[in-house]
Amino acid sequence: MAEHHNGPVELGAPMDYPEHEKTYDFFIAATKYGTLFCVALLIAMAAGFFTSAGFFSGLLLLIILNVVGYFLLR
Repeated sequence: MAEHHNGPVELGAPMDYPEHEKTYDFFIAATKYGTLFCVALLIAMAAGFFTSAGFFSGLLLLIILNVVGYFLLR
């Protein structure tokens, strides 16, 4: 059977709102910077594979794009 500790949920069970907001902020930041990394990786791979830049130039471009993107997204 279900246990009711502080009343049913419909009546407003106690919530940990600060923890909820921290989790939401972490999710938004992870999504933002994860997207930045994926886009920078695709651009660096395109530069490395489809031009005469080569692997190390593509790697350098990846690092530069991530650093610039980090400062722009703060």
